[in-house]
Amino acid sequence: MGAAMAEDLKRRIGLGLLTAYGVGVMVGAGIYVLVGAVAAEAGIWAPLSFLIAGLIAAPSALSYAEFSTRLPEAAGEAIFVAKGLRRPWLANVVGLAVVAAGTVSAAAVLRGGTGYLTSVVDLPFNATAVVIGLLLVGVAIAGVLESLTVAAVFTVIEVGGLALVVWAGASGEPVADYSMPPAIVWSGVASAAVLAFFAFIGFEDIVNMAEEVRDPTHTMPRAILLSLALTSLLYMLVAWAAVRVVPLDRLAGSEQPLALVWSHGQGGGAGFLSIIAVAAAMNGILAQIVMASRVLFGVGKRTTWLAVFHHAHPRFGTPVLATSVIGGLVIGMAVLLPIANLAEATSAILLSVFVLVNGALIAVKRTDPHAPFRVPMAVPVLGLLGSLAALAISFGAGG
Repeated sequence: MGAAMAEDLKRRIGLGLLTAYGVGVMVGAGIYVLVGAVAAEAGIWAPLSFLIAGLIAAPSALSYAEFSTRLPEAAGEAIFVAKGLRRPWLANVVGLAVVAAGTVSAAAVLRGGTGYLTSVVDLPFNATAVVIGLLLVGVAIAGVLESLTVAAVFTVIEVGGLALVVWAGASGEPVADYSMPPAIVWSGVASAAVLAFFAFIGFEDIVNMAEEVRDPTHTMPRAILLSLALTSLLYMLVAWAAVRVVPLDRLAGSEQPLALVWSHGQGGGAGFLSIIAVAAAMNGILAQIVMASRVLFGVGKRTTWLAVFHHAHPRFGTPVLATSVIGGLVIGMAVLLPIANLAEATSAILLSVFVLVNGALIAVKRTDPHAPFRVPMAVPVLGLLGSLAALAISFGAGG
């Protein structure tokens, strides 16, 4: 039993930091490119598409919230599926799929963030990616409070940048499209909403912090729902600012739509947005490394051949081996692989996990309706159907 003490993670996280973590993971670097693509489909009704996307994500978020109070453990999704569908092998597949999705996502964001930084400062790409990766792995090992505090600082920088974009869009001259809006085209709004749905992927990462949260049965559901609501509001405001001051044809074709909002609303260059995008990328990388290492730690508790990862450092209280392995993979993939194709697969993996988690909650609620935080049965049913629909559309778009 001597080593047992070191197998527990330290409970150091409260509602504020956990909510900031959720917002940071969801906002990430995606909003910096996604607004243009959504506007291309929905036109000036892009804010409505983000609202609908948030509503599509809400049932799955509520399902995660109930499960997080029933089973507040790291490797949340794997534990949920094990309990609900009674298939231990499937639970391991889900756990490793979430680890893979987080690792690939972090590698893609590390590549993108390094690209932003080297476009502003003349630095060698590979060496810069390795140094950034190692620094973030060091923060992740140092402690969960330290990790989430650093992530919260990045989130404040990132949300501050988006607030400046909203201000620029609100204070500029409205374009003709906005002043005399065309009739709403619901098919465009709907297809844009599916695209925007991917901007909300990230709330599920919160459940994997459960073993490091104080009073998880109260804190987890609140953090999940607060972060989803705040992110939805932020996305809608940014989309509104963009369609208000930038002509749709320019916005739809842009790789850097938020820089366009700044130049149209305020005039002048928007180089500072590249620095904010780097902060957003750092946030995304750190959050995914922290999340994936917790899932590996949690899966190790139930899987003999992965048991070596179920160990927390006595002093740091973090899963050092799991964090080091994930960090090494993230850095290696960012430097060596073309990540774009792999990154597209992460959304499909996570949507498949959403389907299984909602299905597992339906099964659990039928046999044991009692939980510290309960949602109606209609919620996981809607979450299951919404995730299946988004999965079908994403496969259709990919094909």
